[in-house]
Amino acid sequence: MALDITTTAARPRAARLRADATRNRERIVNAAREAIVEFGPDVPLDEVARRAGVGNATLYRHFTDRTELVRQVALSVMARTARSAEDALAEEPDAFSALQRFAFEAADERIGALCPMLSTAFDRSDPAVEPEARRMERAITAIMDRAQCSGQVRGDIAVGDLMVALTQLTRPLPGSGCAGFDRFVRRHLQLFLDGLRAPARSRLEGTAATLEDLQGCH
Repeated sequence: MALDITTTAARPRAARLRADATRNRERIVNAAREAIVEFGPDVPLDEVARRAGVGNATLYRHFTDRTELVRQVALSVMARTARSAEDALAEEPDAFSALQRFAFEAADERIGALCPMLSTAFDRSDPAVEPEARRMERAITAIMDRAQCSGQVRGDIAVGDLMVALTQLTRPLPGSGCAGFDRFVRRHLQLFLDGLRAPARSRLEGTAATLEDLQGCH
């Protein structure tokens, strides 16, 4: 009986330890994401630990090296972006409102700063990365398809055009150090979204950019 009592008493403590470990891991990944936006993927790990409010030993207990941490940040960004698109599609009754909500949430995610840096820091053939990338692409494509099928978005664009615009508009200007840059991002993103509305007021040069086109640019 004594063994049973001890085992039962140990379970809540073990659960608390697992919950603490999960929270620490999430804090580290979120801190790394913010630090990468500011300093790039070579940000000192000491800075990541400081922002996360954990010790270096805790960081290394979760992530053995920088590569593993950056990989986890990439997975987190893709998962958050996919979830944002899925939630907008499920919760917004209006097709253009779903597209607009996703675009602003993707801007808040700072994908313009993160994606170019992260894309060179992890293996695209990684078995964990590939399904997250496909999930993200499916969700964003579904949002664009719904908006175009509803007649609210011009038909001479594709998902690649949206992703190029989001990436360019949310990428900080080189060497600008511009305080309050986010207010310019949201302002110009709204101008871009207005340009997507149907009926189109101008004819675009070239052809619509697909996700396959963007993949061929790497």
